[in-house]
Amino acid sequence: MEANREPEFLPPDGPLREDVGRLGAMVGRMLAEQGGDAFYARVEQVRLAAIRRRREGAAVGELAASLAGLDARDAEALARAFATYFQAVNTAERVHRIRRRRDYQREGSAPQPESLLDVLGRLKAAGVGADELVGWLDRLWIEPVFTAHPTEAMRRSLLEKEQAIVRSLIDGFDRERTPQERREDDDRIYMALSAGWQTAEASPVRPSVQDEREHVDFYLANPLYRIVPALYEALAQALQQTYGVAIRLPRLLRFASWVGGDMDGNPNVGADTIADCLASQRALVLERYREDVAALARLLSQTEGRVAVSDALRARLADYRARFPAAAARIRPRHADMPYRCLLQLVDARLALTADTAADGYPSSAELLDDLQLIADSLFQHRGVHAGAYAVERLLCRVRSFGFHLARLDVRQDSRVHDDALAALLADPDWAGRDGVARADRLRPYASGEAAFAPCDDTDAESLQAVFTTLRDSRRSHGHDATGLYIISMARSAADVLAVLALARRGGLVDASNDVPLNIAPLFETVDDLKNAPATLRALLDDPVYRRHLAARGDQQWVMLGYSDSGKDGGTLASRWGLQRAQAELLEMANAANIHLAFFHGRGGSASRGGARITPALMSSPRGAVAGVLRVTEQGEVIHRKYGIRALALRNLEQTVGAVLRASLRPPGSEPRVERWSERMDALSAISRRHYRAFVEREHFVDYFRSATPVDVIERMTLGSRPASRRSMRGVQDLRAIPWVFAWTQCRSILPGWYGLGSALEQGALQFGEAALAEMARDWPFFCNLLDDVEMVLAKCDLDIAEAFSKLSGPLHDEFFGLIRDEFARTRHWLLRLKGSDALLRDEPRLAASIHLRNPYVDPMSLLQVDLLQRWRESDRQDDAVLQALVACVNGVAQGLQNTG
Repeated sequence: MEANREPEFLPPDGPLREDVGRLGAMVGRMLAEQGGDAFYARVEQVRLAAIRRRREGAAVGELAASLAGLDARDAEALARAFATYFQAVNTAERVHRIRRRRDYQREGSAPQPESLLDVLGRLKAAGVGADELVGWLDRLWIEPVFTAHPTEAMRRSLLEKEQAIVRSLIDGFDRERTPQERREDDDRIYMALSAGWQTAEASPVRPSVQDEREHVDFYLANPLYRIVPALYEALAQALQQTYGVAIRLPRLLRFASWVGGDMDGNPNVGADTIADCLASQRALVLERYREDVAALARLLSQTEGRVAVSDALRARLADYRARFPAAAARIRPRHADMPYRCLLQLVDARLALTADTAADGYPSSAELLDDLQLIADSLFQHRGVHAGAYAVERLLCRVRSFGFHLARLDVRQDSRVHDDALAALLADPDWAGRDGVARADRLRPYASGEAAFAPCDDTDAESLQAVFTTLRDSRRSHGHDATGLYIISMARSAADVLAVLALARRGGLVDASNDVPLNIAPLFETVDDLKNAPATLRALLDDPVYRRHLAARGDQQWVMLGYSDSGKDGGTLASRWGLQRAQAELLEMANAANIHLAFFHGRGGSASRGGARITPALMSSPRGAVAGVLRVTEQGEVIHRKYGIRALALRNLEQTVGAVLRASLRPPGSEPRVERWSERMDALSAISRRHYRAFVEREHFVDYFRSATPVDVIERMTLGSRPASRRSMRGVQDLRAIPWVFAWTQCRSILPGWYGLGSALEQGALQFGEAALAEMARDWPFFCNLLDDVEMVLAKCDLDIAEAFSKLSGPLHDEFFGLIRDEFARTRHWLLRLKGSDALLRDEPRLAASIHLRNPYVDPMSLLQVDLLQRWRESDRQDDAVLQALVACVNGVAQGLQNTG
């Protein structure tokens, strides 16, 4: 894939052009070697035809015809060839981000935008003093939450090959490398590409919960574990450089996971997986600490007579020699005069006991921190600042961040499962149908502990009891930091929250004060749920039983906001405005009740599911909605894109910390026009939702969706342990948001990301005037950010290819696709008009260039997918060879478009 590759690169991106060309040439050579010259010639023929189609604006028919009827194996190989190219381009772009970061860090350069140095400079210019900033650092709570929702789950073996390519490209930054060294770099890249080609992208076996946990743990225990200290060091340096302040930073960052705890709709998750994941994460992080302690023992070889150590350290060493005589006996006599090394060897022995849950192990990470701090203090006191103290500080930082649990485990369950269990426990088969007030009245004595449920052998009730008993036992064995929130899906009343308190008591999850030590977060998912969320919170805060529970939890209430299901329910505009309005109203109510409200954002990877650039997203939030706290889900390909490479993981965490600081300390100022804008947005949201619902509620819509998108392929893919739908699919509401967005993305219309917006803008211009909407687009961060996100989605769409998919629906095509094309044109027209632009992404040239680079290579896989879909369905979905080729196409398109779900 070398000839005629001339995408538009920005002038500063010359090195990216070189890397893309270099990797593309290697991919071409590898394809010829692995598939033969005829295969490579076929790939080149298709590639050039796709480029020609884009350059000339030709219809898709000619390109589609050239791809029709291919043998399934040939089709799969062709799709994999283009997917391999995308993997190479994606890797080159990620490495280029590292290159640009280094360019900014060169002496004399301006700070990189959104770096911590840039953010602190902005805050200082805005009047933020050192004391105000340091005070806010104590309030920061940043917690990425990794989930098993998969739209991309790259095999670990392929992750490691990608990292080998990254290392070789980064080594190439050194212009002093010899020709021999550069040949060796190329050989390593070529070996990784070739071995990757010979490796299946995914196993034919659906992953288990253990597989999903190992996948997430790869990121937590490798890139993130390594770069967390660098984040703190970067913030400390920025504080010193900007404010002249040197302080010991508080804990700013922690991590959480849903893998093994997300029971909602997944029969494979329960008490056993909760216990297994907590135990596995504990074992993994203890293993990492032991590796670091061993490295410190080798480093800290200071000997008596050369340098002193603190009396406290000598006392601790003597104590540990007495407490762990077997380990002390293994210390080599020639190391006896190395006090740091001796103590660290005994620390390692105690960590080994901790991993074995022995009595003499560390009861919690606090005791390990105490040992490490003792060593660091001794080094600082005795000229060891540059003789190992900072290495100890890095381990201290990791232990503070990861504890003995690596990541806190959240638990989630659907309120309807709770209702099924309560119906059995209360011997009331009509329980779920009773109104919220009546259910809350009945539950109150059980939630407070004044009453206990009678024995019951109902399956749902017993399963939930086992879950809460496991949470109780886990707090005792792993510490209270090991478990996170208990999230209630489809929470619609105060009774849904009281139900969890009552069931937790039945499982024995109570502390010494007879309180339930659990933070319960209702999840508001649909547009109507968001609208009714303030009433639900008001009822909770007025409930005396729950208010006592909240007081025992420090008067902090967590609320989870569902971006995915609200978008599927009402479309992008209604979802985004419902989320914005709900946050503002919930905050107002919480402030009046004198409680601290914290939001947990359930965002997906794509804009259709709440995916967004972090700084604009937080800066457009309602005032007070951030307040130092950011808890947000990370899922699908987002995890790999953000955290797969150390330097980029550090950059993303820096951007996150900086965005939280900006949105907390200096959010956008009070704007008197917001009240008027909000009234208009109420109207626009209603119009958009009405048009969106009219489309998805049309007769035969489900049949159209299932035939005009590859959702049936996605349902067969072995991406995750959870079913694609909650129950037999009668309507859109029964399909999970991830395959919903994934399917529309694959057919290139990405409909959930924009449908309804154009009609709302058109009617809004008639009702309020175009100038009024343009003012909102220019001056209101919320509306501006919304339009920017939709613009990016529109730029990735291709309605000609979407039409090819749509024609698979037969007579339904004429009924539905005209509506799609008209609404797309309407949305594009009004978006550009309000932004005063003549082309999509005019103000985002780098993103536009990236999409331009990919489109000609995505097109063949999309058109190949259309042909294969028709053939597979004609075989009554029995042809496994065609299915394998379809899966290759889906994976390839996902690689090309990047944010699929």
